[in-house]
Amino acid sequence: MSEENIFLFIPNLIGYARVVLAVVACFFMATDPWTTVGLYLLSEFLDAFDGQAARYFQQSTKFGAVLDMVTDRCSTLCLLIVLGHFYPAYLVSFQLLAVLDIASHWLHMYSALIRGDNSHKTIDLAGNPVLRYYYTNRFLFLGTLSRGACGQRWCTPLLPSLA
Repeated sequence: MSEENIFLFIPNLIGYARVVLAVVACFFMATDPWTTVGLYLLSEFLDAFDGQAARYFQQSTKFGAVLDMVTDRCSTLCLLIVLGHFYPAYLVSFQLLAVLDIASHWLHMYSALIRGDNSHKTIDLAGNPVLRYYYTNRFLFLGTLSRGACGQRWCTPLLPSLA
């Protein structure tokens, strides 16, 4: 009996592309903000499609879900590290945001595993309203992403002063 290689599933290939884009973006974060934003946004744009591809091709896997979440967490962490470099007075705040991001996603994923949910994105509509809003509102995600990406020096005139 032949089994399919889940590592070559279309959504996972999209996930690998996201990892490559995020890694390349890291090389430009401190020196070339426009390239960074382009690569980062392309990676996040692909994030919107890996889940859709998984459902369309019936290729949803736990590996893909973890790949997606780890890529998201690492991308966010890299961005927070660069923001800490640009705004040292707020370094502790960025560190706390990194801890909150990683810990909250780990706890949420672990609690979904314990409950026996098929996905960490399964949110009971009668349950936690904050999580429901977070996982169902793409505008919140894109707004947070663009505000975070604009935290770099070249974009600070568009934001309230951090200094």
